[in-house]
Amino acid sequence: MSKLTLIIKREFIAKARNKSFIVMTFLSPLIMVGMGALVYFLMKKNDEKVKEIVYVDQSGLFSKDDFKDTKTIHYQDFTALGVEETKKKVEEGNHYGALIIPKQDSLELLAKSIEFYSKDSPGMSVMGALESKIESKIRNEKLNNFGIDIAKINASRIQSDIKMYNFSGEESSKLINGLKIGVGAIAGYFLMMFVMIYGTSVMRSVIEEKTSRIIEVIVSSVKPFQLMLGKIIGNASAGLLQFFIWGILLFIITTVASSIFGVDMVEMQTARIPADQLEAAQNAAGGDKMQLVIQEILRLPILKMFILFIFYFLGGYMLYSSLFAAVGAAVDNETDTQQFMLPIMLPLILGVYVGFATVINDPHGPISVAFSHIPLTSPIVMLMRVPFGVSWVELAISMILLIVTFVFMVWLAAKIYRVGILMYGKKPTYKDLYKWLKYKG
Repeated sequence: MSKLTLIIKREFIAKARNKSFIVMTFLSPLIMVGMGALVYFLMKKNDEKVKEIVYVDQSGLFSKDDFKDTKTIHYQDFTALGVEETKKKVEEGNHYGALIIPKQDSLELLAKSIEFYSKDSPGMSVMGALESKIESKIRNEKLNNFGIDIAKINASRIQSDIKMYNFSGEESSKLINGLKIGVGAIAGYFLMMFVMIYGTSVMRSVIEEKTSRIIEVIVSSVKPFQLMLGKIIGNASAGLLQFFIWGILLFIITTVASSIFGVDMVEMQTARIPADQLEAAQNAAGGDKMQLVIQEILRLPILKMFILFIFYFLGGYMLYSSLFAAVGAAVDNETDTQQFMLPIMLPLILGVYVGFATVINDPHGPISVAFSHIPLTSPIVMLMRVPFGVSWVELAISMILLIVTFVFMVWLAAKIYRVGILMYGKKPTYKDLYKWLKYKG
């Protein structure tokens, strides 16, 4: 055990004293906050840009009331100029585009013959807004032709707000479900990023020691299993330290930035939540967005999520790092690792896609449950499911399977490690790896 401790300490110190590690530890939070602030700034600037759209209504069906200006779109009536003159002015001027509404014999033909001209491809949001206006007007006109009172139809519209409870009486909401999805997705993304950064770091460390022939001296006094496990735990410790520092620095930087530059961090985080859901939730909470978000976050199982996050974070990292270490032991240089990287990365990528495709829609569905138990995908999928509430029985099954698989993978990787670490000058194949696994010397 003392040898394992020495290896862990050596790997941790070697990683933590690395200049690039130190620089990126303090620089990465600044880059992340800067990128987030830049995206927020660009989004705000994009929303502030006013688009001038002109329209020619030859049908006589539309009026100025149908084309009311919005914050980002202003409309001008060029019907008197005609189609060709309008096109010419728009092409030569600074207008965003021209909407041409021809005269047709029926509303059905009119709906399919409206045209939009612009110098560049128009944005989807602009076209969606125009289509919505036109569809609404034509639908209302058609209802009038049927003799249906539109005022009564509008008066009959009502919004429902279904309150959600579980059988223990705990209340839920659309907003908290959105926050659960966000928390689970962020946890899964961080795990994938951690595995990719520090798993490959273990692999590079093994390759460097192998090519420098230092490993020949080390393995003479240390078992391959101990050496590999020490590298995995040492790099994981350095990575967790770096993530802990990132968390503290990100909190400090975002707090200072939001107070100095007046950036509403809550607004940034809730910008992706559908407006109707946010508005309904705000009304229920008295209209205070900050208070609402804090209330909903406090209703999450924060302690349970934190403990499970640490477990699956470390479990997933160690599982994949053992595979990366085996790859490092099998090859002589990083170029030769490409043939072995894809089979390792595929389950990780699959876990992310399955999480986003199934957990968001049905966190307790059979696909979500199955992939949250499969060890190679459970660290990501289960982290996405945890905020929605997972029974301790399911968690126990998933955790036991992950631990057993990790031990088994370390055992397999150690068999490859003890043979491959001393192999030089030959590019290994999958057949070679199979032979090394069967080797009993």
